Amino acid sequence: MMAISKTRAEAGKRPVKLTRSEKNDDVKRRLFEAAAKMVGRYGYAEASVARITEAAGVAQGTFYNHFENRQELLDQLLPAIGQQMVAFIRTRIDDASSEVEKEFTRFRAFFDFVKETPEFLRILNEAEVFAPTGYQHHLDNISTAYVRLLKRARAPGHVGDYSDEELEVIVHVLMGARGYLSRRYAYGEDGPQAVPEHVFSAYEKLISGGLFKKAKPPG
Repeated sequence: MMAISKTRAEAGKRPVKLTRSEKNDDVKRRLFEAAAKMVGRYGYAEASVARITEAAGVAQGTFYNHFENRQELLDQLLPAIGQQMVAFIRTRIDDASSEVEKEFTRFRAFFDFVKETPEFLRILNEAEVFAPTGYQHHLDNISTAYVRLLKRARAPGHVGDYSDEELEVIVHVLMGARGYLSRRYAYGEDGPQAVPEHVFSAYEKLISGGLFKKAKPPG
């Protein structure tokens, strides 16, 4: 599930023997996947090394071949899932015909990712307290990439006349919208749920037309 790629392969019915490097990558990937599941289920505080290694199917001693301690893994967890989210969203915008359509598609794709990765929101929401280094790294990764996209769109005039500093503010407004809307609409009592269509229509109206109408000149 994480950004670390799978290394298991088959030639016909015979499995290819993994190199030491590939075995290490495979174990680390399994530890990341297990950590995501355990944090999603129990929260950071209860996602112990014992639980993570048991879920990953590796010995506890093996854990310390890849991470100095539990905190190191937890600090890497959210940024890794964040990069996975970015890759997921990127595949959805290839067919968008305009910059505004790309933004609408990014917004919808975010909620598709949340639905497919239900542990993501708990990992994100608790990270600020339990993995602050990873939380800040994640925010920096996402906001920097988002600002870069809007700058690129600004050059040919597809985005309004915002300064670089203002674009950074806009990005954090949009990221904040995703965070709060996901808490309000993406989860129900039984877990992930379909986001109502009016959430998307409201966002699209706000982005494309703004919230307030300009006052008509007198006379």
